[in-house]
Amino acid sequence: MTATKINGERLWQSLMDMALIGATEKGGVCRLALTDLDKEARDLFVTWCEEQNCTIKIDKMGNIFARRAGQDDSLPAVVMGSHLDTQPTGGKFDGIYGVLSGLEVIRSLNDHNIETLHPVEASVWTNEEGSRFPPAMVASGVFSGVFDLDYGLSRADLNGLTMGQELERIGYNGEHQVGGREVKAFFEAHIEQGPILEDEGKTIGVVTGAQGQRWYEVKLTGVESHAGPTPMHIRKDALVGAAKIIDLVNQIGTENKPYACATVGLLNVFPNSRNVIPGEVFFTIDFRHPNNQVLRNMGLKLQELCKRITDDLGLVMEFEEIWYSPAIKFDQSCVDSIRAAAASSGYSYQDIISGAGHDACYISRVAPTAMVFVPCENGISHNEAENAAPEDIAAGCDILFQAVLTQAQAV
Repeated sequence: MTATKINGERLWQSLMDMALIGATEKGGVCRLALTDLDKEARDLFVTWCEEQNCTIKIDKMGNIFARRAGQDDSLPAVVMGSHLDTQPTGGKFDGIYGVLSGLEVIRSLNDHNIETLHPVEASVWTNEEGSRFPPAMVASGVFSGVFDLDYGLSRADLNGLTMGQELERIGYNGEHQVGGREVKAFFEAHIEQGPILEDEGKTIGVVTGAQGQRWYEVKLTGVESHAGPTPMHIRKDALVGAAKIIDLVNQIGTENKPYACATVGLLNVFPNSRNVIPGEVFFTIDFRHPNNQVLRNMGLKLQELCKRITDDLGLVMEFEEIWYSPAIKFDQSCVDSIRAAAASSGYSYQDIISGAGHDACYISRVAPTAMVFVPCENGISHNEAENAAPEDIAAGCDILFQAVLTQAQAV
């Protein structure tokens, strides 16, 4: 095995230090996008990058770019990165591993006095999770032209606060244009968030692409009424309708296995009182599949059968697809850089398709892109129990280091 070029202990310590910001009692992290905790994490990242003599630029969506100059600084940069925000019950590695791996690559380049032809940047992308401000990957979507700036800044949380307002409040409403510049290559290191690498006994996942996603929001309106005097046959119970649709979502996912995923992850019931028949229910649906046509058909079937259910129950339905991210294939040159690094390193590896969405999926529309996966314990992520082995974390960053060098030294 070739000597590891990065400092694995330093990377691990940085991850543990960052995990203190928003630490939960169960050992996870709650650091929602554009909260005070997100600001604290951003400030720490910027401080660490400035200590490495990086130039910091922040764009109008709050994306952060820490630049290490190249021999020819007019050339497009090789960019690495991911996100700082977490789920409400998130872990220590999702997203932040890709950010701090990018920083560790820059630190290691400085340690070894390696000059690169192209500049190298570590990046933070705002609101990747979409947990506070749906949809997911908003800021990388603006960078890649999927969304316009006004759309991105106007995304609101459940309290009506917009991304633009919160960026200004925490001081990360940067002045630089979002996107519109050439990128030599983009790499994102990430825990797998699934069980495949661990089950196969592989250290490195060479990510060749990602499955498509469709997000829906559904609002059912019935009639709230007293739970005691109201006979069953005249009820218009919005929660009963939601329950039937949730079961339908699961059926559609099961019908399209092994690749389909179907999830209802958010449910709001009104008036949410134990002795009142629910008159209104809002919920979300997340469909995923690596085949865009299958994914589309899943959505069409969902909408058709939802209408049947609500018509039968006398409910009014509002059904909206709020986000679509098609299945994508990553750049062959970037994928080859990762595969070659894995092959020469002596680490076990395999090609893999990402089951989750990542900022890399949007960046791939405007720049050559690929990802590096490492195993996570029991495939668990978006959970406070999320865990990864220090040696795997270091291995993935070492592969990132080598792949970045390959691209950053190429004309």
